[in-house]
Amino acid sequence: MFKYTSIIRPRITTITKGSLFGSGRALYHEKVHDHYENPRNVGTLDKNDPNVGTGLVGAPACGDVMRLQIRVDDDGKIVDAKFKTFGCGSAIASSSYASEMIKGLQLNDAKNIKNTIIAKELSLPPVKLHCSMLAEDAIKSAIEDYKRKRAARATPSAN
Repeated sequence: MFKYTSIIRPRITTITKGSLFGSGRALYHEKVHDHYENPRNVGTLDKNDPNVGTGLVGAPACGDVMRLQIRVDDDGKIVDAKFKTFGCGSAIASSSYASEMIKGLQLNDAKNIKNTIIAKELSLPPVKLHCSMLAEDAIKSAIEDYKRKRAARATPSAN
């Protein structure tokens, strides 16, 4: 099923399973394959929980859609993250990796994560960089949603 090669660079996996990342043969880093086959943190959190922020982003060019949810404790630390992604293997791998990466981070640290970090770690090819950009945007969107909820709780109602 897999053929390991170091012709291009070490630790590249040749994936021949046509349905995995499109038709035919394609080169993907083993981390992409691992996060695609064994995605971490798939699922949902209660969007009505005031400590949960939800980011929903999409890429019109390819049709990928990513939802990332974070649960934040009272100290501003991300204590849980869940995602659901409808898209290619690189988008799913980027979501999975990002959800692992942000757990345990303070909001300000998570907000500063750039797609280039995700793309480099997964060794995404240039045509798949938009997948890592979706993950970056989803993180920022989830943080902003959490902050909006927090601000709304802090503001006394007009009643």
